[in-house]
Amino acid sequence: MLRWLSRKFSRKEATMATAKCSHVAEHLKKVKPQTKGCEECMKLGQKWLHLRMCLECGHVGCCDSSPGRHARAHFNETGHPLIQSAERGEDWKWCYIDGIYI
Repeated sequence: MLRWLSRKFSRKEATMATAKCSHVAEHLKKVKPQTKGCEECMKLGQKWLHLRMCLECGHVGCCDSSPGRHARAHFNETGHPLIQSAERGEDWKWCYIDGIYI
């Protein structure tokens, strides 16, 4: 299967397409974003670069390239491992524990 995928996609994309995350069944919920921006940055008056939404509770935090790294901080505080991009035009999900796209 990987051979077929590697013809159509790059090696990285093919690996991502075949990677399995064991946390989806337990942690993936149907949620809506709690805010329209990074919750912590909004409270602190800080700016963010990109937004990520927790797929367990809907918390919206800023990405690892943002000064606050609030999406990762939320994972560290709660143990909620799954996020998705909250940016318009992006459709990807990530597991912090497995370090893979899901």
